[in-house]
This record gives sequence, C-alpha cells and structure tokens, in this order.
Amino acid sequence: MGILTEERVKINVSETAGENCCVAARDGQKVYNKIAAALCENKKIELSFAETAELTPAFLNSAIGQLYGCFPAEQIESSLLFTDISDEDEVILKRVIERAKTYFEHAYTCRKALKDVLGGEEDA
Repeated sequence: MGILTEERVKINVSETAGENCCVAARDGQKVYNKIAAALCENKKIELSFAETAELTPAFLNSAIGQLYGCFPAEQIESSLLFTDISDEDEVILKRVIERAKTYFEHAYTCRKALKDVLGGEEDA
C-alpha cells in the first residue's frame, strides 16, 4: 500500500484568486468554486498557499468556511490538504474553520427547530 493512494487535485490559491493578496470575499469565492467542484466529484484536494502575500478572514470564510454549509465536515477534512501556508495564516485558517463549523451546526439546529415548531413544510 502506498502512502498516497490517489492523486490530489492541486489548487493554487493566489493563481485561482488572480492575485497574491487574498483579501476579497469575491476572490475567495473563485477558490470555493474550484474546491466545491472537486468535492462533488469526491476528489482529494491539495490547496496551496504558495506565493500568497496576504490572507484575510473574509477571503478564507468565502473560500473555505462556506464549504461547511454544503459538505459534511468529515468529507472536507479527509479530502482537503493545506500546503505552503505560514504559521500565522494557519492560525487564521483554523479559527475560520472552527467558526464555520459552529455556525453551520447552529444554523442547522435552528432550521430544524423552526421546522419542528411550524410542523414541517406543507406540500402545495
């Protein structure tokens, strides 16, 4: 058995965003779109932060955080590998991921409670 049993799709953050200062949410959306497409195909992804000069929570929320609203955390965490990220940026990334997991878990619980209170959705 090899260590890497399947090839990973490599996504370069600054290349995908179109610049090395990854600060805008709209640029994060470009990265999200590529990751989401690969996850939909059950592919493994290597997300490279090589040559990324600046990284903000807004960019990471858009690129990574919103994945947790669409895919199970287990799938994201087993499929997504982060490379070439500085220690400072990794701290920001971990914070964004934890907040996203908490937010989407809470949002799901709220939607479920509201649905239970309202008696579910009626068929028209």
